[in-house]
Amino acid sequence: MPSFLKLIIKEVRRETKDAVSILFNVPEELQPNYTFIAGQYVNIRLTLDGQEIRRAYSICSSPESGELRIAVKAVKNGTFSQFANTKLKAGDALEVGKPEGKFIFEPQTDRQKNYVAFVSGSGITPVISILKSVLKSEPKSSFVLVYGNKTPEETIFSKELHDLQLQYVGRLFIHFVFSQAKAEDALFGRIEKSAVNYVLNNKHKELEFDKFYLCGPEEMIELVSGVLKEKNVKESAIKFELFTSSSHENVIKDLGGHSKITIMVDDEETTFEMSQKQTILEAALKQGIDAPYSCQGGICSSCLCRVTSGTAEMTKNSILTDKEIADGLILSCQAHPTSETIYIDYDDV
Repeated sequence: MPSFLKLIIKEVRRETKDAVSILFNVPEELQPNYTFIAGQYVNIRLTLDGQEIRRAYSICSSPESGELRIAVKAVKNGTFSQFANTKLKAGDALEVGKPEGKFIFEPQTDRQKNYVAFVSGSGITPVISILKSVLKSEPKSSFVLVYGNKTPEETIFSKELHDLQLQYVGRLFIHFVFSQAKAEDALFGRIEKSAVNYVLNNKHKELEFDKFYLCGPEEMIELVSGVLKEKNVKESAIKFELFTSSSHENVIKDLGGHSKITIMVDDEETTFEMSQKQTILEAALKQGIDAPYSCQGGICSSCLCRVTSGTAEMTKNSILTDKEIADGLILSCQAHPTSETIYIDYDDV
């Protein structure tokens, strides 16, 4: 299939004053292209003011719903997010990529597990898809959600979550955390060590959790991960997805030379010379290669590829594990070639 297909918007629903959810109409003949796993995202491509932009947004509907819906929170100076919150309407068309991402949950009907998620702000978007999939398709399992926001009014999906709590009493437990408002039955402050300990050691001390889902700013994810590891939670049980990243950068020395690079995309090979000062993605796009990408900031995994020969180093990586890197996977928006020749395969991921 082409990388992007044009879909008509069926509904734009106001979720908070700064966030909307967008429901796409997926024609029956295109539905196989948009089959997704709970927790995945899609890339949106459009041209605004003569400039092509791409953005990745998590799917907030569950696979069981038969809907393809994303949520977009307006951010200051955000080109697409501001456009989506002020201009988009039902009947408009957007180019939508295929679902992707590894922050996923696949239910098993007869499985009995306990899951917990720590999310902040728009980090709820993939987690509400996972949560609904657990409740719908894994009926013996339970889900605990710890959800941080500034105020109740800024809490995306607040009503839907309250309704789900009433529908799944004894299986869904939600702890709201507000940093700028005091509310009944909610924690005050941020998702910090005390909040994690309160939920795990006090409110749900009788539960043994099998998976921990973390989504939001990198600082929150690092803090919660650290607390969990202190409790001897295995790293394999912690799944996370960044929505914003800090700028910890790895300085790569001696990037003054050139590399002969071969890139495989959609079964087509292209070979050319590139400066090692460029990222692999920058060089590919400059050559007119239709390499996949979205955020270009090392947050999503759209530009994931594999080094099959040669070497490359990344200036930033908050997504890939040591094992994945050892297996040759890189984020091409962050990777610079460090060998005279290098082969990059976007198809083998």
